Amino acid sequence: MSTICTSVDFHTAGEPFRIVAEPPVEFPGRSVAQRRELAGPGSAADDLRRLLCFEPRGHADMYGGFITEPDDDGADFGVLFWHKDGFSTACGHGTMALGAWAVSSGILAVDPSGTTEVTIDVTSGRVRAQVHTDAEGRAASVDFVNVPSRLVASGLTVDTSLGPVTVDLAWGGAIYALVDVAQLGAAAGSSQNDPAQAAAGSWRVAPENLTALIALGREVKAGLADHPDTVHPEDDRLSGVYGTIFVDRFGTLPGGELHQRNVTVFADGQVDRSPCGSGTAARVAALHATGELGAGQTLVHESIVGTRFRARVLEETADGVIPVVTGSAHRVATSTFEVDPLDDLVPGFVLR
Repeated sequence: MSTICTSVDFHTAGEPFRIVAEPPVEFPGRSVAQRRELAGPGSAADDLRRLLCFEPRGHADMYGGFITEPDDDGADFGVLFWHKDGFSTACGHGTMALGAWAVSSGILAVDPSGTTEVTIDVTSGRVRAQVHTDAEGRAASVDFVNVPSRLVASGLTVDTSLGPVTVDLAWGGAIYALVDVAQLGAAAGSSQNDPAQAAAGSWRVAPENLTALIALGREVKAGLADHPDTVHPEDDRLSGVYGTIFVDRFGTLPGGELHQRNVTVFADGQVDRSPCGSGTAARVAALHATGELGAGQTLVHESIVGTRFRARVLEETADGVIPVVTGSAHRVATSTFEVDPLDDLVPGFVLR
């Protein structure tokens, strides 16, 4: 039996994050962005990703990260985020988990003020996890301070099996397609190929509609594959739609917070169980740009399983905002992964 590596697993609002602090492979490259670029199919990094993400050691919705050196002394460490289809440019829920991990594992000492700042280099830039600890030094909540985020385009039309769907594009470390589900009822009612077979007005972000939303999310992403607005203006490695965010609007809560529910379908049909950290950042940027999120107002962003992030604008930039998204992350396991030399299922398989 060959021991491969040890991981520490967290969940952030229900979404898994598998941390490999000491990956048993080298990551060539001088920056996290360059390391991601070189971690393609056939690389040792990609082989390890598949082993830890594919069944039977993982599953189609597994997420994780390999700890690397930071780009420079300004960050505490770097991370290569990964999922079942490859390496991503950003991950807000993973950043929250990494902050909680860094504090709980003693990598960084708990600040006596009760807020410990963890600075992390990711492919899309430098992000921060502000870890708020209780009297016993435990991570009670984490603020994810993202890279500058912005509304990229609005009112785009994508042809789908439901008919035309209106989409906005927003950047939150990755490009997301934002789709209001309220429009899908009418589209479904006029379509001959309604995957949910739903009557007009019945589309909601709810578990019973998840299969249909996954299928539609894939269609939206594919329909935007060659759209010029999905090209990153400064770094082509950051181009392309990463995920489709389906949004349910619920108005405002008694405290004045804007309340919405979403599900993010990212990569190739992978589902975020949390409200999606970088997706929430993109949503904040879009809502700020249209004036729907007022000055000082908080967005309560709910996931398809009912967990919540709270998000707001930390500061404005020339073309957008720097968002801060607050949630909590909790340790669930420490695992040692092994490979039996007689095991034919290496690296494994995925069923979706």
